[in-house]
Amino acid sequence: MTPGGVPRGAATPVTLLTGFLGAGKTALLARLLRRPDLRDTAVLINEFGEVGLDHLLVEPLEGEVALLRGGCVCCSIRGDLKAALIDLHDRRRRGLVPDFRRVVIETTGLADPGPAVATLVADPVLRHAFATAAIVTVVDAVNGARTLDAHPEAVRQAACADRLVLSKTDLAEPGVAASLRGRLAALNPLAPIADLTLDDAPEAALLTDDPTGPASARRWLCAEVPAVPHGPAGAVLIESGPVDWTRFGLWLGMLLHRHGARILRLKGLVAIAGAATPVVIQGVQHLVHPPRHLPAWPEGEARTRLVLIGHDLDGALLRRSYAAFTGAEAVTGAKAVAAADR
Repeated sequence: MTPGGVPRGAATPVTLLTGFLGAGKTALLARLLRRPDLRDTAVLINEFGEVGLDHLLVEPLEGEVALLRGGCVCCSIRGDLKAALIDLHDRRRRGLVPDFRRVVIETTGLADPGPAVATLVADPVLRHAFATAAIVTVVDAVNGARTLDAHPEAVRQAACADRLVLSKTDLAEPGVAASLRGRLAALNPLAPIADLTLDDAPEAALLTDDPTGPASARRWLCAEVPAVPHGPAGAVLIESGPVDWTRFGLWLGMLLHRHGARILRLKGLVAIAGAATPVVIQGVQHLVHPPRHLPAWPEGEARTRLVLIGHDLDGALLRRSYAAFTGAEAVTGAKAVAAADR
């Protein structure tokens, strides 16, 4: 066990903190880093000077690494993400920086989370040292609707999120905030939405729970996919009984090969024929995380449940292809529909 609480040899969890320009990512990050229970955190940002964390800095350690007052390590990403993470991991191994048990990466406001997740999951060096814990997306309650209308990057950030944080709700008209909340829920029905004002303090929960653990799996297993007409950015629900793992893998591979550019996020619990426990499937764009077995079904009922979030997805066609490849007839009905975000 390392001093930071991560078992030796275990992958360090990484949280991506994203959101469009001006959404409030840095304000949230600064509040997180003041919490005693979130010390032992390493933070990667693009440039120290561009981010309002200067008041938290204690001293530079070496080059582009500085120590924060709470004991956290703050690193500037001046090259690519892989190089920054490898350098940080090496510094910890050599004792050049204080130990840490988690990493938070604050992306730029125009960043697509997909490539960052791909770097963590696909790179053979990084995936042994780091593991994606969650994508947290901050959305401005005042300007969020206009941002979603005008910027596809903002739609991708919201669609890829494991958790959505609605900032500045105290400054927005109640009707505006409620409308945006509904739109986000239709765009990404799997992500819980937390309001955050200057008087709120739910920040610790954003970085501490496992998005593929039993509690989180129960939330998104039971999430309702809104019965709204199919649209340019929405969700498709597919449900069935147990499936053959090989046939399911063939369907998923063909699906991502053909439609990967349009699928922003994939989440699911898969009931495997002959297996007593479910397999968690997660993907961001064309990349699928390694499958993970849960110790038990969150709700006790063995059923496959997949939600795909993306652009111009034909729910009926996807369910027909699923049935054709897996031999398991997809459940149809009021819940098995595509949901638009507008």
